[in-house]
Amino acid sequence: MLRIAVPNKGSLSTPATDMLREAGYRQRRDGRELVLTDADNDVEFFFLRPRDVAVYVGAGTVDVGITGRDLLLDSGAAAVEHLPLGFAGSTFRYAAPAGTITQVDDIAGKRVASSYTRLVADHLARKGVEPSAIVHLDGAVESSVRLGVADVIADVVETGTTLRAAGMEVFGEPILRSEAVMIRHADAPEPAGLDVLTRRLQGVITAREYVLLDYDVPMELLDAAVAVTPGFESPTVSPLHNGQSAAVRSMVRRADTNRVMDVLYEVGARGILVTSIHACRL
Repeated sequence: MLRIAVPNKGSLSTPATDMLREAGYRQRRDGRELVLTDADNDVEFFFLRPRDVAVYVGAGTVDVGITGRDLLLDSGAAAVEHLPLGFAGSTFRYAAPAGTITQVDDIAGKRVASSYTRLVADHLARKGVEPSAIVHLDGAVESSVRLGVADVIADVVETGTTLRAAGMEVFGEPILRSEAVMIRHADAPEPAGLDVLTRRLQGVITAREYVLLDYDVPMELLDAAVAVTPGFESPTVSPLHNGQSAAVRSMVRRADTNRVMDVLYEVGARGILVTSIHACRL
């Protein structure tokens, strides 16, 4: 039975369980449930603190897990990224009081506060920069400079609104671009059932990213229309009963849907329909 660790709370929890449910797995209905067995799919889910997922995977207690790339790298666990999952994206950056620091080299000799101390230490070491201290804080990192605990912070930045409100500004290149990832043990053989889990999750990712586009187009305009919607390999083309037009079906990136529909209409296609994809295997 494949043992899978899932975040039990925080920003990763609900999207992770939603993705697993879309992939056909049972998920808990009670937030207090710590273990769930899905006998039909031969898997067992363990709901753990997001920061602990990589530790359990690295120790071999569970086979695979879902966590953030930032949490994986900060853990130091013997686990590796197996599959990016496309949600919970974030950027990890340095910040300091506005106008005080402009580049990473300026961190030398200064105190850095972060909830991700291993990640920061590794990054600064690669840059050849030695801070005077790296201070571990579990939260409210942006207040540490004003309270005299640190000179610089390293934290997840989304819009930057919270930092600006605290009189801070980001500097230097991002330390890391993170997202939710599925991880496995770094050295252990691939566990039985991981290939099925991987295919199912890839199917969900693709279904979220693409839609099915159907339209009718006169035969003399078919080549021009197909050039707009080439699909994954090739679109499906079926002649209509009138013998003068064809029905075309193709997968199109969801983000491009309206632009593609506009172009198709200009080419001469009509009856353009969009359908969401629930699941797929490619």
